[in-house]
Amino acid sequence: MLITPVLLCGGSGTRLWPLSRKSYPKQFVPLVGEETLFQASARRLSGKNADLQFGAPVVLTNSDFRFIVAEQLQSIGIDPGKILIEPEGRNTAPAVLAAAIQTFNEDENAVLLVAPSDHVVPDSDAFQAAVARGLDAVARGQLVTFGITPTHAETAYGYLELASAPDSDGSPVPLKQFVEKPDLARATEMLAAGNFKWNAGIFLFRSADIIAAFRQYALELIEPVQASVETATPDLGFLRLNPEHWQKAKDISIDYAVMEKADNLSVVPFDSAWSDLGGWDAVWRESGPDEQGVVTSDGATAIDCHNTLLRSDSEQLEVVGIGLENIIAVAMNDAVLVADSSRAQDVKQAVSALKKKNVPQATAFPKDHRPWGWFESLVVGDRFQVKRICVHPGASLSLQSHFHRSEHWIVVEGTARVIIDDTDQLVTENQSVYIPLGAVHRMENPGKVPMVLIEVQTGVYVGEDDIVRYEDKYARGQGAKG
Repeated sequence: MLITPVLLCGGSGTRLWPLSRKSYPKQFVPLVGEETLFQASARRLSGKNADLQFGAPVVLTNSDFRFIVAEQLQSIGIDPGKILIEPEGRNTAPAVLAAAIQTFNEDENAVLLVAPSDHVVPDSDAFQAAVARGLDAVARGQLVTFGITPTHAETAYGYLELASAPDSDGSPVPLKQFVEKPDLARATEMLAAGNFKWNAGIFLFRSADIIAAFRQYALELIEPVQASVETATPDLGFLRLNPEHWQKAKDISIDYAVMEKADNLSVVPFDSAWSDLGGWDAVWRESGPDEQGVVTSDGATAIDCHNTLLRSDSEQLEVVGIGLENIIAVAMNDAVLVADSSRAQDVKQAVSALKKKNVPQATAFPKDHRPWGWFESLVVGDRFQVKRICVHPGASLSLQSHFHRSEHWIVVEGTARVIIDDTDQLVTENQSVYIPLGAVHRMENPGKVPMVLIEVQTGVYVGEDDIVRYEDKYARGQGAKG
């Protein structure tokens, strides 16, 4: 039975600010381990063994993240089957339905494993074994979800109440009901009862069965989502869902739309470690605190600290904590978070406060990712800006010009091919080139290693929207950044 993974790759992860922001959320960041959460999720839902065979994944994401998704999959050797671009976020129900319709159109017997792309599951073998235990129920037309065995009375998660206590072999158990996030007293009662599991939001079912469930319980979603899929347009290997139809779909989660109403749900208990990394307290827990309960990154030093997370995600900033207890401190080039560990869930309030002040750090990441690579602003002043730019091997920026600024490029790593009006030249390390205001120009990396340069912009306006684009291999329109 071939399983098609469906990875849900939206969201903003505001509770993990400043490392996770709207422009570059937590699933693309290596929060725990060397790989990003998205890469680890894709790897966990891939490969073949005696019990399972995974096909190429289907990824649901938005237009801003499409190249990041493709790049991160390719870097770990996974070829995406389909990357569906949602015109706007409409929650999980339309996203799952779109994936189900798309796969059903190609294979009426398709089996889907739907999972968020930002969870931590250290034991992939145990997870795949749990998936294998759910296949018989799927073959009988059941909708299968996975219940995480609670380790403590958690108030930040929803729960699944099982119809009976699970067997020791971990076989599927009928679901009695979904339980909303409880208060501490209720969570403590459910932990003691033994037949309650955390709701991980991971599902296994046939495309045909989940489409039938939508027809029965959320019929109003079928027409707009199906029309959006059937009139989707290919775009550089991606599939853009039709925005006109998509906006008519109700913004609703799959739990509310279908799962809480369905009578054919089974739960596979999962006893191994799991976390949705819903806050810095979870990152502290998953990072393996030392005997004093301290977690530090490479750029952090703790002296006489207890139950504390110290993290620097900047090469220029060393974080030092002295005598701290129950503290979270996370530093980046443009923002620093310091919080009591017990207030980890309140970080999203800080993001809301920053948005009200129109602070760019609330949503914008200091490193701006583009289809061709990335850039970061090093210095911004009156009538000038200094950037560091990295261009991937074989990638190129658009053929463009600017109305309000000229640019100086100094190559510091690799070799750049630079086109300026009628000239075409190679610029190597320690060489520079000048692009006059209004000149039609392009930069590309013809080499096999990343090319890095320093760009100095001077002019009356140095905003990202000062661009006239003449030609672009990534099919971006006028005014698009980079």
